[in-house]
Amino acid sequence: MGRIFEVGRRPMRSLGLLLFVASAAFGAKAGLDTNTIWDMRAVSDPEITKDGRSVIYVLGWSDKMVDQRFSNLWIVSSDGKDNRPLTTGSYRDTSPRLSPDGTRLAYLSNRSGKTQIHVRWLDTGQETQITDLQQAPSGIEWSPDGKWIGYTARVPAKPDWSIRTPEKPPGAKWADPPIVVTKLRWRQDGQGLIQPGYTHVFIVPSTGGAPRQITNGDYNHGGGGGGGPAGGGFAWSADGKWIYTSTNRIPDAEYSLEGPDIYAYQVEDGSVKQLTTRRGPDQGPTPSPDGKRIAYLGHDWKFQSYTVNHLYLMNADGSNQKNLTASLDRDVRSPHWSWDGKMIYFLVDDHGNTQVYSAAADTGEVKAITSGLQQLGAGGPGGEGFTIARNAMIATVRSTPTEPGDLVALSADRQGPPTRLTSVNDSLLAQYQLGPVEELTYDSFDGRNIQGWIIKPPNFDASKKYPFILDIHGGPHSMYGVRFDHEMQIQAARGFVVLYTNPRGSTGYGEEFGNIIHTKYPGDDFTDLMKGVDQMVAKGYVDPKKLCVTGGSGGGLLTAWVIGHTDRFAAAVSQYPVTNWITQAGTADGGYTHSALWMKSLPWENTQQFMEHSPVFFAKNFKTPTMVITGESDLRTPIAESEELYFALKAQKVPAVLVRVPDEFHGIRGHNSHYIAKIEHILAWMEKYTR
Repeated sequence: MGRIFEVGRRPMRSLGLLLFVASAAFGAKAGLDTNTIWDMRAVSDPEITKDGRSVIYVLGWSDKMVDQRFSNLWIVSSDGKDNRPLTTGSYRDTSPRLSPDGTRLAYLSNRSGKTQIHVRWLDTGQETQITDLQQAPSGIEWSPDGKWIGYTARVPAKPDWSIRTPEKPPGAKWADPPIVVTKLRWRQDGQGLIQPGYTHVFIVPSTGGAPRQITNGDYNHGGGGGGGPAGGGFAWSADGKWIYTSTNRIPDAEYSLEGPDIYAYQVEDGSVKQLTTRRGPDQGPTPSPDGKRIAYLGHDWKFQSYTVNHLYLMNADGSNQKNLTASLDRDVRSPHWSWDGKMIYFLVDDHGNTQVYSAAADTGEVKAITSGLQQLGAGGPGGEGFTIARNAMIATVRSTPTEPGDLVALSADRQGPPTRLTSVNDSLLAQYQLGPVEELTYDSFDGRNIQGWIIKPPNFDASKKYPFILDIHGGPHSMYGVRFDHEMQIQAARGFVVLYTNPRGSTGYGEEFGNIIHTKYPGDDFTDLMKGVDQMVAKGYVDPKKLCVTGGSGGGLLTAWVIGHTDRFAAAVSQYPVTNWITQAGTADGGYTHSALWMKSLPWENTQQFMEHSPVFFAKNFKTPTMVITGESDLRTPIAESEELYFALKAQKVPAVLVRVPDEFHGIRGHNSHYIAKIEHILAWMEKYTR
């Protein structure tokens, strides 16, 4: 107990209590509500100038009247004092890329009605649209001499099989014709039907003109492929004569689980040579400034669902390949060379944080450049939010439990805290009180340490009993961490204590921890989660009769698994889940990979294993009132998965509702109104059983 103060003869435990009571009586700040989603702005995809004096970035925002998100380009000085827009209007301006001499800016925009490449002269502000493409471009990159801009785009192809049908008479209005599917991977979440064709690398004059296709063959290049394993973008050689990209140039590439190799295409004539040949994915080729070496990402093939991605280095001809991060048991992503070619900088997820690391190109010495409770490098439509200047100044996007995401600058040469360059949501958040966030660690049944975080309601009082939400992440190979989570803050503001953890299978803790659930998902991760709930109940401020559980995608799968293995929860919400691995295999865009790789078999080869890890086959144990919510256009965990769970609940006469959100793919984030509706439905269901 604190000291007792006599205030007007009434005992008060502390002056702090007096201030709390007064602020509550005269209008304390409220916690976040769903209306704030409309006002949040998002920073992504920074592009720093060569001299490190300015950073161009993408600023995303929402228009409540039309229920759409837009983005524009802004430029800020490296001290954060001068911050102004480069583009304006209700458009989607993304992917800013500076020309090699720093005088022009290329970017993607839909301001002409469809996404095209635009170029802006920074000294005069004049700009021009340099393409008029039928297929939307992506992944733009300048040639070293500034004369060309490379990009990727889809090239239509003839169907593998088709028939001639009678033509309709002139002026007739017939129904849409049948759709003929011949590919293993024929649809993609977020896109829909994949039209016949392949993704290729093109170049176009930076002043405008006819584009020219560089890559060739019936293969997907540079990240295209409609859910296939190819990926990693493309890059120009230092002399501009070659383009490096990753692709699977093998027969039946869509069946490959091992991933792409890196190839070099000559810009002049399109001739091709293969640079990597091992079993395992190689992608993200990043040439050194002098053009002599190429950094890239990959790993040796292992028949498992999760393998740590390492940073490799090879000569430009593909020789002398070596792993620079063999001693680092963490995923590596977004490599960037220093301007002198001595260091390679990259991002690493570790124990809920994301930091910048470096590797010496000659010695392979690896070290962390940044530290602290933060996630750096938040991405955007154009890719990872990470860029470096000639003076070793790094610009990136940082999120913390109290910062949704802002641009920061830091030195790769000197230790020290980042300099914050933007504060795009400060004025909004100043009007509200956030729930405090604290770390929780505990040992699971086998002694493995599990990390998680707790968000408490604003004005938390440890003497009270609170309703509780366990929030489970998807993936399953992903990571919760020390970032701002708008949805969970809203849950805390509604009076819930929220716990989110990284059970086994999560990334950020090494390959063994991530892969331990291979062929056994769900399984022991359930026990990891329940041990966390036990820890929370033992703290005394969580009401054991008012426990709720939710999660999306893989988290929705685990939520459905939870209600089949315990009845301790008062309410559950399974969001866009997998509930039956057998049906998911044939209906999801990634069903073949999930089955062949994660289960090491197809459903008819080992049906019992698929059933043992499918929540619907534990329906006889369902007792928990459960909401199932999903997007009607979801192709990652198709709506049939949710319908199966809903049927199993209703057939057992368990209180249940099915919420179908129209025109939404996986995640229900296409429209803010739908995202808000999702959050409100979840909270209403939980409040129904805990109030």
